[in-house]
Amino acid sequence: MTVASHVFRHSKQLRNASGLLRQDHAVLVRWFTHGTRSITSKGDDMLKHRQINNVFGENFCLCKACSGSVSSTPMLARGYRAVSSTKVQNGLAARIEGNSVSGLVFSRGILCSDVQLRRSFATNSGLPPHQELGMPSLSPTMTEGNIARWLKKEGDQVSPGEVLCEVETDKATVEMECMEEGYLAKIIHGDGAKEIKVGEVIAITVEDKDDIEKFKDYKPQTSDETPQAAPASTPAKEEVVEKAPSPPEPKAAKPSTSPQTDRVFASPLARKLAEENNVPLSSIKGTGPDGSIVKADIEEYLASGKKELSAAPSKADAKATVSAINYTDIPNSQIRKVTASRLLMSKQTIPHYYLTVDTCVDKLTKLRAELNSLQEASGGKKISINDLVIKAAALALRKVPQCNSSWTNDYIRQFHEVHINVAVQTDNGLFVPVVRDADKKGLSAISEDVKDLAKKARENSLKPADYEGGTFTVSNLGGPFGIKQFCAIINPPQAGILAVGSAEKRVVPGSGAGEFTFASYMSVTLSCDHRVIDGAIGAEWLKAFKGYIENPETMLL
Repeated sequence: MTVASHVFRHSKQLRNASGLLRQDHAVLVRWFTHGTRSITSKGDDMLKHRQINNVFGENFCLCKACSGSVSSTPMLARGYRAVSSTKVQNGLAARIEGNSVSGLVFSRGILCSDVQLRRSFATNSGLPPHQELGMPSLSPTMTEGNIARWLKKEGDQVSPGEVLCEVETDKATVEMECMEEGYLAKIIHGDGAKEIKVGEVIAITVEDKDDIEKFKDYKPQTSDETPQAAPASTPAKEEVVEKAPSPPEPKAAKPSTSPQTDRVFASPLARKLAEENNVPLSSIKGTGPDGSIVKADIEEYLASGKKELSAAPSKADAKATVSAINYTDIPNSQIRKVTASRLLMSKQTIPHYYLTVDTCVDKLTKLRAELNSLQEASGGKKISINDLVIKAAALALRKVPQCNSSWTNDYIRQFHEVHINVAVQTDNGLFVPVVRDADKKGLSAISEDVKDLAKKARENSLKPADYEGGTFTVSNLGGPFGIKQFCAIINPPQAGILAVGSAEKRVVPGSGAGEFTFASYMSVTLSCDHRVIDGAIGAEWLKAFKGYIENPETMLL
């Protein structure tokens, strides 16, 4: 059923307004696509259903950049009981021959952003025209968000581009900007509000300052609330449908009152003895009249040694044990929830396998020292071992592009650009900002990008462009924490992640008999998605990576 049909069929007050389709056709139908305009020609059979207060409208973008284009994103427009406007306002409402269109409200649309905006009109309760601001969707995986803080307060004038509040998403804290001029009349969810669903109303704006006081006690209608039905002037006639006489139902036979088979018959003395010794009566076969259990049966059971020596602890004892343990419940942040769900999904759905290799880093550390001396002379930032590892991983991906891919059910997508995600641990959780085109950047540029992104991650100020679109991930626990070797979980939808351990000195046999030398070796483990990367391909990538690490001058060519 198309949108136009849905609107016309569910407006009760249009039932007797057959002239609407002819007189105000241009006003209402222009908000629908060409494919829905033909629905209006079906006549009165479209006007037989009862009214509902929520209608689906198409989203029209009204900014200059989009030139009034139609958005395919569905939006549920909130309906009101009556429309007080007597003329068309922005093409959004109409009054027809003195009868207001009840529940017929069209969505004004999403203004070139992810912010949910809904235009509402005056109702019988006396509310003036206002705009509902919904929780925006600021990342592909976001389903709910938190309000970190409001930068505007109720009564403040707002202009397009001004920051209204800071929203904590599943990835970072993002600023929410205002789309239209007006006044912030009501803040529905204040500072620190948690788990607000995407699209849920968080604030109200109005165009006139005098209308702010009217929203002092305003509460938005939630989706689970049942809207009140408008009182009908005349009861609708119910259609009488004659039913064919059904054959008489056969009388069901009454179930016989047979004794319950699960009941255990025992004498009072036997029951008391069983309770004192914690003996289940259902495990004893009675020898008394009609199979009932007597005292002798309990005594025989106890003498046979079938009773368990240790009785189960009572509920009171178990409760006392739990209450004796001191603990603190730490609320899960949005980042923690999303990290948990994504890693669980990765481990459950991606067939992991792991390849480990030891690489000699003597030449790498020597080159790093030389480069840092040049950086200090020129005033640049120091280059870390992790920067060299990122560069080597990016060049290896360019050399073995099969590892720079992701899995779909219909095909394997191989990326032409190399974007490396770098795992950064912060007090707020684990972040993986992305270094774009790492294979084309120099070591100095990579070092600056990593330091800037890590700073943003610790300040919880990363934007979606800072962490989306990676094709491979590097996680280093060796340098900061001294971890020798570990296996990392793949970051979906990627097909590989490199776990970097610490470097340690080892004794290496020399060229002659009894000769030994010392060298520093670093263990790295590649986690692969076996659906995308076969074992030989993963080994080939590690061979290329090891070549760049042990001969770092080749990365500068």
